[in-house]
Amino acid sequence: MNVNYSSTRKIDPTKGDLLGDGSPNDNDRLEIGPTPLAFGEWAAAGLTLPDLPAMRAFRHNRLTEAVVARDWGGILMFDPLNIRYATDSTNMQLWNTHNSFRACLVCADGYMVIWDYKNGMFLSKFNPLVREQRSGADLFYFDRGDKVGDAANVFAREVHDLIREHSGGNMRLGVDKATLHGLRALERAGFEVLEGEELTEKTRSIKGPDEILAMRCASHACEAALYEMERVTRNGVPQGNMTEDDIWAVLHAENIRRGGEWIETRLLSSGPRTNPWFQECGPRIVQNNEIVAFDTDLVGAYGICVDISRTWWVGDRAPRPDMIEAMKIGREHIAQNMDLLKPGVHMRDLTFQAHVLPEIYQKQKYGCLMHGVGLCDEWPLVVYPDSFVEGAFDYVIEPGMCLCVEALVSPEGGDFSIKLEDQVVITETGYECLTAYPYDPVLSGEA
Repeated sequence: MNVNYSSTRKIDPTKGDLLGDGSPNDNDRLEIGPTPLAFGEWAAAGLTLPDLPAMRAFRHNRLTEAVVARDWGGILMFDPLNIRYATDSTNMQLWNTHNSFRACLVCADGYMVIWDYKNGMFLSKFNPLVREQRSGADLFYFDRGDKVGDAANVFAREVHDLIREHSGGNMRLGVDKATLHGLRALERAGFEVLEGEELTEKTRSIKGPDEILAMRCASHACEAALYEMERVTRNGVPQGNMTEDDIWAVLHAENIRRGGEWIETRLLSSGPRTNPWFQECGPRIVQNNEIVAFDTDLVGAYGICVDISRTWWVGDRAPRPDMIEAMKIGREHIAQNMDLLKPGVHMRDLTFQAHVLPEIYQKQKYGCLMHGVGLCDEWPLVVYPDSFVEGAFDYVIEPGMCLCVEALVSPEGGDFSIKLEDQVVITETGYECLTAYPYDPVLSGEA
């Protein structure tokens, strides 16, 4: 017996043809998106959803304007996150990071073309700003073997023809991360290949209104996942059989349940494994009356990164005084450095006016004071004075930038670390902290 299957059953029959973010309400959307769980939690929290078509138009305009401002013929992107920014489409993102099979060209007149996996060219059809879908940008040895150079030449000729048609033949081409064969083929085709990553990082650094709404939603979803991870941790550790991996798996699962995508690192550790920092989670069984510290590095709903860190005391005894003191210093570090943020402040001033950690924590302090965040950790980077390089970050903070403010309080030769991090958006007059997840009250000496 034949059974007709309909994919048009609405995800929420009360919403009409479109969901609140402008995506189709047909239970069959092409792009990765939030789940009913996430939509329900956001509605309960009173959050405003982003207008996704408007967000995509904002990003497209910024890319086009940046190309025109530099007098380039176009920007050619291979980095999967830059392609996500330009097209709002995904395709096997993690695999794409080490097998470069996608590319996206934005010409000076705004004409946008994506080269995708040969069987996945439909994946960006939902976005009318992507004018063409092609294949043939897979310029890596595994896929092309000893003929990768020939494939690169074909690809470069396609780019050449598009630039001639849509950019008046302007052969100044920004490129972010080309393979060696790709780069040489573009140069043989007559292009002056320019540093495209500078353009994409600066373009992505200023968020539009709908990107900030998307970040608010992603932050709420991440924090909902963290509450569940904390609940499982506090209930499970006293039983004596919960590993660091068990704890981390909760965050992964809860992120995916809400339409999140992946987590870039495995930065969770416990007890003495927190010092030195950057040991990733493993099979260690977490003991009662120990520290658990983590950094989310989470690519969540709408592809937005939520990068926050917390340190918990898990147990029925009080933490040591030196742990409470380190937590106090970490919170001061975050608060004082955050209060420096406002439009127009120079990144150099953020470096040299920052809160100074006591000497015992200097050697093992974090790699930066703060960094940009959007689709992942992004430009700009604000470093500590001893890492400052004159001219590397000669810029000012602008409204619409989103930053993560870091603190790692890790005593040299010690047996613990305190890791904290909050995410903020720069407003017209100062900043707003987007992170609502509380600091541990026990480690903070408040309970």
